[in-house]
Amino acid sequence: MIRLRWRFAPLFAALALAGCVDSAEPLIGDAQPLFGPDVHIHLYVLGEDQASGPDVSAFHWDGHEYRLVGRPGFEIASFSATALAGNDLLVQSRSTRPQIKGLEYGIARKLAPGVYMVRAIDEDDAEAATRAKFCATGGSDSCRVTSREALLALAGATAAKPELKGSLAIVVGPPKR
Repeated sequence: MIRLRWRFAPLFAALALAGCVDSAEPLIGDAQPLFGPDVHIHLYVLGEDQASGPDVSAFHWDGHEYRLVGRPGFEIASFSATALAGNDLLVQSRSTRPQIKGLEYGIARKLAPGVYMVRAIDEDDAEAATRAKFCATGGSDSCRVTSREALLALAGATAAKPELKGSLAIVVGPPKR
């Protein structure tokens, strides 16, 4: 099911999502401006044999999260990121689409300086018992989580996949104003 052209800007991303993880309230509260005060992101959607893009968006750190500056190039209004494990970041994002309520989550795996593979956290990556324990019902067609513990359990399952497929996000640097 295609839900959004992106979920993660965690960083960033236009993704085809089968199942994803969201929350009504922010679960990442300790984020820092990992990419500096201003960031310009180029996003490439990867397919089987080709890539499309780049879609480009600029963001400014407001003290709590990166907020979109100007017109969106992909459907992220704001995002924040925090270290998960190894080369992975846990990303929390808000959509520019008004019908999408709450926050959505993804993984950004650092491939090289400024280059990330981003993917929505997929509830189907976790075992049935984990999904049953942590996925609540609550007005979305995805796995609604209500605690940081639940988010980290599901994020760990997605991050553990040997190949993290999704979109390629390139942090280009501060936007030109």
